[in-house]
Amino acid sequence: MVQPGDLSQVKRAAAALQDVDTAGWTLRFDLLSDPNRLEILLCLHRAPGICVGDLAAALGRSENAVSQALRVLRQQGWVSSTRVGRTVSYRLEDRIVHDLLHWIGARHD
Repeated sequence: MVQPGDLSQVKRAAAALQDVDTAGWTLRFDLLSDPNRLEILLCLHRAPGICVGDLAAALGRSENAVSQALRVLRQQGWVSSTRVGRTVSYRLEDRIVHDLLHWIGARHD
């Protein structure tokens, strides 16, 4: 092991690891790194309350593929669903993800 040259710098650097939930952020970035999930999140950001069929049409994907991605996002608490009769609508729920989408240029209209 390398001996530290400046113990105060070592302590400051090590303290940074305690300030951030690195496992949580790694999971966030992992989920966001998939283009399909990112595009779904962008659509939900712009059109909250959209149903799977409309979301699939907007993305040019099958309802099955979109539903599978939504399941993953729901399990993480990023997306919520509401059933009214036979229609299920989805919306973005995670505030941090919402803010991250703004950072990459997503807007509301």
